[in-house]
Amino acid sequence: MVIAVDAMGGDAAPEVVVAGALEAASQVRGEIILVGPAERLERLLPAKRPPNLRVADAPQVIGMDEDPGRAVKSKPDSSLAVTVNLVRDGEADAAVSAGNSGAFMFLAQVRLRPMAHVSRPAIAVPMPGPRGARILLDAGANVDCRPRHIVEFALMGAIYAEYALGRKNPRVALLSIGEEACKGDESTRKAHELLQMPSAPVDFVGNLEGNGLLSSDVDVVVADGFVGNVVLKVTEGVAQFLLEGLRREAARSLRTRLGALLMRPALRRVKRQLDYADYGGALLLGVNGICVVSHGRSNARAICNAILVAQRAVAGGVRERLAEGLERWAATVTDSESLATQTA
Repeated sequence: MVIAVDAMGGDAAPEVVVAGALEAASQVRGEIILVGPAERLERLLPAKRPPNLRVADAPQVIGMDEDPGRAVKSKPDSSLAVTVNLVRDGEADAAVSAGNSGAFMFLAQVRLRPMAHVSRPAIAVPMPGPRGARILLDAGANVDCRPRHIVEFALMGAIYAEYALGRKNPRVALLSIGEEACKGDESTRKAHELLQMPSAPVDFVGNLEGNGLLSSDVDVVVADGFVGNVVLKVTEGVAQFLLEGLRREAARSLRTRLGALLMRPALRRVKRQLDYADYGGALLLGVNGICVVSHGRSNARAICNAILVAQRAVAGGVRERLAEGLERWAATVTDSESLATQTA
């Protein structure tokens, strides 16, 4: 197994990426390739490096604030492009980047190509829930979605949840502004209708309002990428606000400090559920290759965990499982319920 890591991706790259890769090297059953300006990366590596860690030269860097399309065209030898190319050319089994997510997704779709029966790949992010994690998708790959795309997200999310979360026949909900089928914009209402059809490939339980995102008994939550990304960022912001507020309150007096000391194990468990560094990265489902999208603010622990996410996805055959599930679904769709008709 070989995992290619964009060493120049992220707000604190390349230092934290190199540190995360060094941490992951002892846990990965295979090789890690750090991609970036070779001379700069070599200076950051210890003289006695892990034998399963090497550098691939890529002299150009795509900035976090660059336009994805223009940057990809103007920088063919960027660390991000070379990372994806390694997967395309069969020299790596997975790509990991905390860099420009738009450029990463653009490269993945153009160079790895979408899987059969997938018109729009989606970012699948783990979210905390009462039974453990659940999957939210799309978390930002597609801003404008047709109803068919949301059905594809539901299927890919269900297949992934069955494998990654161990949930048999995962329960799928559609994020909307009300539980009633008539609520939401036109695309959401049509997606609700399609997910209730006999040919629908998932156990659809209906609409889910935002206040039930973390508390409801569902395994997969689907939305278009605009809504999904806003929800993800708001959740991260609220979690950070609460944790910082608890720290401030705990320091107010000796009494609160003692109380916080007693609560520390419980607070740490809650923090782990809400901290993006703990899950490391999100899979881009629906492309012909394993791609892990990490947070731009990733620290070394987050990078290490993202590499481990990639390892589990490759070892578990996520891409192959998705392909099989998509083929089974396509075989059950009748002419009158064709995917072309569903996109209308």
